[in-house]
Amino acid sequence: MMKFRSVVLLVVALAVAGCANRNAANTGAGTDFAVPPPANAAGSFDPSSPQYFSQTIGDRVLFEVDQFTLTGTARQVLDGQAQWLMTNGNYTAVIEGHADEQGTREYNLALGSRRANAVREYLVSQGVPAGRLQTVTFGKERPIAVCSDESCYRQNRRAVTVIASGALS
Repeated sequence: MMKFRSVVLLVVALAVAGCANRNAANTGAGTDFAVPPPANAAGSFDPSSPQYFSQTIGDRVLFEVDQFTLTGTARQVLDGQAQWLMTNGNYTAVIEGHADEQGTREYNLALGSRRANAVREYLVSQGVPAGRLQTVTFGKERPIAVCSDESCYRQNRRAVTVIASGALS
């Protein structure tokens, strides 16, 4: 009986191990390297895709407390966004302005609007046609980090450029 249990346990263990990561050989999982998808595959490696824009170029810029002035880092990100938008003329963008939870709803809606407009004006100054850009403010209504601490506030003081194909509505 003991031998039978051992055999059953061994068979079950082998079956589970065989199913645990059947894609490891294809993805490089469990190794020191990852096998990238083909360079022309849709997704982050396609330089004309929205995924490439958000992951490689960067879709957001951050702001200081109660500010809508673009930092040097923000201008560098926006330079990349402008270049991508000019190269990929079939896309439009909606720029979302956000604020942290400090202050009133009305104040943060206005601050988010000023942040989105600062980004829009910069992109236009870099050659992106104004007709391809739209702004919207969310104020403090859509935080990405929720806590009453500077580490969260810093992430929420942002403008996000959302890429879409086709004309703006």
